[in-house]
Parts: sequence; structure tokens; C-alpha cells
Amino acid sequence: MDSDKPKPDGIVLTPTQKKRQRERSLAIALALGILVVLFFAVTMVKGPGVLVRPM
Repeated sequence: MDSDKPKPDGIVLTPTQKKRQRERSLAIALALGILVVLFFAVTMVKGPGVLVRPM
């Protein structure tokens, strides 16, 4: 019997699926980083006046 081998818990991804998942994660991280830089750049262009506003 093969009862000596423990069964893996959950879903086990193939190497191809792991590679695609990593590529997706990197693409999402890159897009998020670009968005952060874009927001920062827009804030710098608008100047410190962006923080002065009525309550």
C-alpha cells in the first residue's frame, strides 16, 4: 500500500501554474508601483497647496 506517503493538503500547483501565478503577481505589483509613483508625481506637480483645504 501507498499509505506511507502523506497526501498533500489543498491544491497542488504544477510548475507551469506556479510560474504563471508568479508572473501575475509580478504584473500586479508592477502596476501598483506605477500607480503609487503616478499619485506621488501628481501630488508633487500640484504642490503643497493640495494639503491646504477647508475642513
